Amino acid sequence: MAAEAKVIPKPVKFLFGGTAGMAATCFVQPLDLIKNRMQLSGEGGKAREYKTSFHAFRGIIQKEGVFALYNGLSAGLLRQATYTTTRLGIYSWLFEKFSGSDGAPPGFFKKAGIGMAAGMAGAFVGTPAEVALIRMTSDGRLPPAERRGYKHVGDALVRIATEESIFTLWRGAIPTMGRAMVVNAAQLASYSQAKEALLHSGIKLFI
Repeated sequence: MAAEAKVIPKPVKFLFGGTAGMAATCFVQPLDLIKNRMQLSGEGGKAREYKTSFHAFRGIIQKEGVFALYNGLSAGLLRQATYTTTRLGIYSWLFEKFSGSDGAPPGFFKKAGIGMAAGMAGAFVGTPAEVALIRMTSDGRLPPAERRGYKHVGDALVRIATEESIFTLWRGAIPTMGRAMVVNAAQLASYSQAKEALLHSGIKLFI
């Protein structure tokens, strides 16, 4: 008799998803920091600080040290922990809700709608960490007297809420949610559709 296939519990899947996102952040954090610095370069009519990514990379290391490339890492990790876990959890829950009574999965356009809802919710939950991330990665480009000097993401979130307003933590939330809706409608729906097609073809999957 063939052994019954083991099913990974959903909370464990969400944990894996969030952990994978956090692990990826450890590698891409320097690129995220360089991206933020380059986008802010030339702000206020000033001359552009960096002409290319390599110029930015070299300049940051020379002025601030190699570890400056990881400024804001705690905020990046929190963003992945909140955003990724939330969107996967809500997508899975809504996917089951919209599946047929016989277990038939929802159609592609319903999957896309579910992905949009999941992305919107995940982005809303993850926006405070993203605000902290942007501030922490851009802090080093300010004059010493103007730097905020957040110690870690917890310090950043508490100080933003107390020194400014708790609503500041969700500044830019609407465009962030809009972006996440588009990304997740395509990403999660396409993933589910491809997985469904592969399962129907008889290919064994472990995802």
